[in-house]
Amino acid sequence: MFYGEYQHSIDQKGRIIIPAKFREGLGDKFILTKGLEECLFAYSKEEWKNLEAKLKVLPFTDKDVRRFTRFFFSGATECEMDKQGRILVPQNLRAYAGLEKDVYVIGVQSRVEIWDKARWDQYISPEETSPDKIAEKMAMLGI
Repeated sequence: MFYGEYQHSIDQKGRIIIPAKFREGLGDKFILTKGLEECLFAYSKEEWKNLEAKLKVLPFTDKDVRRFTRFFFSGATECEMDKQGRILVPQNLRAYAGLEKDVYVIGVQSRVEIWDKARWDQYISPEETSPDKIAEKMAMLGI
């Protein structure tokens, strides 16, 4: 289970430090891919296999299923942490997420997300993310 929010910088070589609290859960090698809302998703190998299995049973004849799986898998890459807990984020994923300097690495249950700081700040702004509206939606979902 991943949780928490950590601010880091991406270095000139495109490397990001993975917070120590997330390293064990992700493992030395894990999968990084395009996420929703223009961030990156990181999954442990085990969680990635679970996700693959869920997506595999969806009907490939459905156009939206094909689009999502193409989007999700085409951006996927295996990352390996170095001894300092850094990963090299490929250029295509840095461009997709707009990662240039300051980033947030956040824990979201079964995955880790990497956000450009400005995008994260905008995403969690009161204008975009009203806790009251989210609570109403969660209540409609039975939570």
